[in-house]
Amino acid sequence: MEELSEDNLQDIINNNDLVVVQYAATWCGNCRIMKPKFKKLASEHENAKFVIADAEKFPESRKLATVDNLPTFATFKNGTFLNQVQTNKFEVLKELVDEVTSN
Repeated sequence: MEELSEDNLQDIINNNDLVVVQYAATWCGNCRIMKPKFKKLASEHENAKFVIADAEKFPESRKLATVDNLPTFATFKNGTFLNQVQTNKFEVLKELVDEVTSN
């Protein structure tokens, strides 16, 4: 799992077959609650690259999905946006991840 330190999510998406992104912000309580759950999923799915992107610090990365609410989780496959959910429920996040990693 990686936390972006620069606005380069597009490069990561281009260089990995499967990417799962958590869009977050430092002030977002639900983002902090979901982070360890996101890390757990990352450890269970080594075939995908898991990335946390600060939606406020990295506007170009944010544009790759529709981020209206935080946390937003988005999936990308072969450089293309697939799906996203805005949730603070682990089950919903797990469904999103299973959908992209099971194919």
